[in-house]
Amino acid sequence: MNTSNMNYFSIIFCTILFSVSSIFGQEKIEKYVVIKGETVNQIAQKFNVTPYDIYKLNPDAQKGLKPNSILLIPKKGSKSMIASSNATKPNPKTHEVLAKETLFGIEKKYNVSEDALKKINPDLEKNGLQVGQILNIPSNNNVKTAVAAKNVVVYHTVLSKETKYSIAKQYDMTVEELEKKNPEIAVNLPVGFQLLIKGNGAKPVAKIASSETKVSVKKPMEALEPKEISYVEYVVKAKETFYSLSKFFGLTQQQLIELNPILSSGVQEGMVLKVPSKPNQITLNSVKQKVDLSKINNNSKKTLVLLLPFNIGRSSSDTISSMVNRLNSDKFLNMTLDFYSGAMMAIDSAKQIGVNLDVKIFDSNEIKSTSNVVSIYNNNNLADVDAVVGPFYQSNVEKAASLFTPNNVPVISPLSKDIGNPMPNLYQSIVQSAVLKTAMFEYMKSKEGNMIAVIDKKKETIRKYILENQKEVKIAPLTASGGLDVESFKRLMVKGKMNYVILETANTGMIKYTMNAMLSVRNTFQVQLVILEPNETLDTDEISFENLTKLNLMYPSATRDNNSPEAQIFMQSYRKKNKVNPSTFAIRGFDITFDTMMRLAQYKTYQETAETMITEQIENKFEYYKKEEGGYANKGVYILYYDTDLTVKEAK
Repeated sequence: MNTSNMNYFSIIFCTILFSVSSIFGQEKIEKYVVIKGETVNQIAQKFNVTPYDIYKLNPDAQKGLKPNSILLIPKKGSKSMIASSNATKPNPKTHEVLAKETLFGIEKKYNVSEDALKKINPDLEKNGLQVGQILNIPSNNNVKTAVAAKNVVVYHTVLSKETKYSIAKQYDMTVEELEKKNPEIAVNLPVGFQLLIKGNGAKPVAKIASSETKVSVKKPMEALEPKEISYVEYVVKAKETFYSLSKFFGLTQQQLIELNPILSSGVQEGMVLKVPSKPNQITLNSVKQKVDLSKINNNSKKTLVLLLPFNIGRSSSDTISSMVNRLNSDKFLNMTLDFYSGAMMAIDSAKQIGVNLDVKIFDSNEIKSTSNVVSIYNNNNLADVDAVVGPFYQSNVEKAASLFTPNNVPVISPLSKDIGNPMPNLYQSIVQSAVLKTAMFEYMKSKEGNMIAVIDKKKETIRKYILENQKEVKIAPLTASGGLDVESFKRLMVKGKMNYVILETANTGMIKYTMNAMLSVRNTFQVQLVILEPNETLDTDEISFENLTKLNLMYPSATRDNNSPEAQIFMQSYRKKNKVNPSTFAIRGFDITFDTMMRLAQYKTYQETAETMITEQIENKFEYYKKEEGGYANKGVYILYYDTDLTVKEAK
């Protein structure tokens, strides 16, 4: 750990220690040195306290435990519940572990404590629960053990970015078991909610502050001293909305819901909300920020591996003529070479700004179902590298991720559009189409627009999606012949708001009717045309491009047109080096590789940058989020529109 980090943690530790001595002066505290592999839950049970008790004294423990770090543990003064050594020990029962069983479920079935189960089955601590494993079960005749198992109550306070899946996994439960214990979270998992994990105790009720309460919030991007934020009650007035509340208090809609779970069902007049006493007091403090990664740590050399499918071993001949023929006919090879050329530009650029990095490039020699990733891993001592980009196919990148899982090495999938299997160290960099749709609807909602969908009869899938997931959207009526009912369509429009018309049809006639109807009401209503995915019909000569600009056609995109000075420098450098303009795959190769190298060069792990930073490169935005089922995916979306000056701009 570098000196600056050591100083920072020393300051934080002293601050916590001072707070503890002043707040908990009347309660005895003892220090505990964390053993490798221990969890807060295990330590809490060891000292007969709850994880919440430990988090109160050790806020940084919420980010994870490090071996040999010191925790402050409150002494409850309760007597040990361990059975007397003279107690009779009857022969234990046994239990065969079945698929999908959890430790929590077994404890509940036999009414035993986790400590008692692990004491009689030492391999559990080392290897965890295995299907087919035979467990010894302590007898319930041991009254003290039974009482301990029954009376121990464990709570968990939901932290920002936690999911039901991650919490259930932490306590070795299933999501179903967690929801059964806490039926209130079936729909929503609000931050700060007290989850009941074990036992049958009543959950603490969060009180609405009648006076100002204070919490500490830190910017995720910087090591700052805790900043006190004060909160007061606020009564929702008539006609107030998420947008108006967000704008006034400087909070996102998600932040408002996290502070006030009641808002998950919508804003209603008369609601009493917890809000900052000073508007805009915590803007951006607890959300990701867009950064340029310009501050780098070149004291620590990192290793990046690129697994690219040149497929040299699959070539039938190595003659020059055969290679030329292959280059002329093999689109997959050309895509790979374009990606490689962009990656090489990224490596040169990173070196020029002082990034201390070792890059290893291997031929993954892959087709859709096979690759030589395993042999590359086994023959090149790659277990401890810092990140891997590639391979290209989903099945092969998942295989790579499984190989690198033991050391939690991030594996970035550069081109696969598949959703894939949940793997904790796999980062899907391609934005999914469902994410694009969601981003478009979230943008329109943030502007409090009136949303109207024009959907022809051939688009039943999108109609069903909107009816089930976007209930604020009005669906325009169709005529008996399947065309747009223009008069009914116009009656759905609202004055004083932007009327977003979501067009879901490839029918040229319906497109023209819809656009003409929108153009005819521009003097009365604000209107804007929206599509959720590319529509080839709009690119034909039959549809007026001028009318598309008049209606400011808007759409979500995973890439952007970038005319910034930095982008122009890249384009010029690429042309100079390769004698051609960069293709989409060349730019993708640059963006993925440069972004990965710059994240590795931070004073954070790659995973920490993924959880706290949004970055932009030439064409791509990288805003990773942790998926509930495991792994990370990119939701870096641009909302773009046609402007009347015939250019494409980013909507704000």
